[in-house]
Amino acid sequence: MESLLPRERSEPSPGAVHLPGWLSLKQQQELIDACRKWATGPVPMRAARMPNGSMMSVKTVCLGWHWQPYRYTRTADDAGGGQVAEFPDWLVQLGRDAVAAAYGDPANYAPDAALINFYDDDAAMGMHQDKDEVASAPVVSLSIGDSCIFRFGNTETRNKPWTDLTLESGDLFVFGGPSRFAYHGVTKTYPGSADPALGLKGRLNLTLRETGLS
Repeated sequence: MESLLPRERSEPSPGAVHLPGWLSLKQQQELIDACRKWATGPVPMRAARMPNGSMMSVKTVCLGWHWQPYRYTRTADDAGGGQVAEFPDWLVQLGRDAVAAAYGDPANYAPDAALINFYDDDAAMGMHQDKDEVASAPVVSLSIGDSCIFRFGNTETRNKPWTDLTLESGDLFVFGGPSRFAYHGVTKTYPGSADPALGLKGRLNLTLRETGLS
């Protein structure tokens, strides 16, 4: 999705920072290659089942820790019981670079879990909080592929006030501090909006977290 005017850094709420175009095209392509490998296992990408029995419309693969609603485990107990792939050192460094870009100081940021969500043309994500972590370190979100409308709300309710942002391929969004537990979601994607050079149909979202678990 081409922007008429240059997109600039924004802070929709205290502690929440949007940095458009933070990832280079080369970095995006490298992350796509890595995600394709992670998606095949040792625990393959799957749609998670919610406690009410419904299936999420996004498909997810995890690194470091396996996430299932609403807890982390070392083994994928809801997806065959396998051990999840390790969280690589180079991704830790990318997370630290992201926090430094957002706040000016990585403050010993040490992500140990990643949730990699794939959105096809019809996928969306309801308003929710990322609160299954013990630590309150920032969440780093990287967008690759099709653009989306990202709704970032408040910490008290799924309802307004919220801000709708367009996240495009290569964008970085970091939320911590007063906004760490803000409700957020993806209301829609724009199929076919990604740069054809990426060779990706759909949207990838990598969220890096520091769980605080041992």
